Amino acid sequence: MTRSTARRPTNLSLDGDLLSKARDLKINVSRAAEEGIAQAIRAEQEKLWRIENAEAIADANAMVEKRGLPLAKYRQF
Repeated sequence: MTRSTARRPTNLSLDGDLLSKARDLKINVSRAAEEGIAQAIRAEQEKLWRIENAEAIADANAMVEKRGLPLAKYRQF
């Protein structure tokens, strides 16, 4: 993950047991939280993209079902 902006302090409320285990394992909690948030953002963006493009995806799938894959005759498998 590339950081193009400065890191900013923030307050988080975390499950006490998780925090204790993370500290015992010497996990950088800030980095782990940051990675988890980045993953959640990617998942939500993907979900929104699929919703926004559902019609186009359905149309493309219908075309393939009706006509087959374009250039299928050139497939080597």
